[in-house]
Parts: sequence; C-alpha cells; structure tokens
Amino acid sequence: MFQEAPIYRQLVAERGDVPAQVRGEAERIRRDLQRVMPPLETSAPAAAERTWPAAPAGLALPPGAPQR
Repeated sequence: MFQEAPIYRQLVAERGDVPAQVRGEAERIRRDLQRVMPPLETSAPAAAERTWPAAPAGLALPPGAPQR
C-alpha cells in the first residue's frame, strides 16, 4: 500500500522501515507475554454486563451490586 508512494520510499531511506520495526517488536513482545502469561482457556462465553434499566447506554452495575 504505502510502499508505492514516493514519500514512503524517501522516509524509509532516511529513517528506516519504522512500521516493519514496530511490527517486529510487537511480535517479540507478544511471544514474551505468551511465555510468561499463557492465554486463558475458557469453555463458556463471558457473562453479559448488567445495566440499570433507566441508565444511559454504557453504564453498568458494579460487580456484586444488587439487582432491582
């Protein structure tokens, strides 16, 4: 996509391929995190948030709050 734009080629020549460097670093961090924090394996979908009946959209009850 950007590789075909002359400004992109010029920036890569001047500064290096920063997006490729960032992708590589993100992949390294992902591997490190998977090693120290293996992904959780869940068998059931997460419970839906409870909301107040008259609350504006996006407001949810805190965990353990009584329902009316």
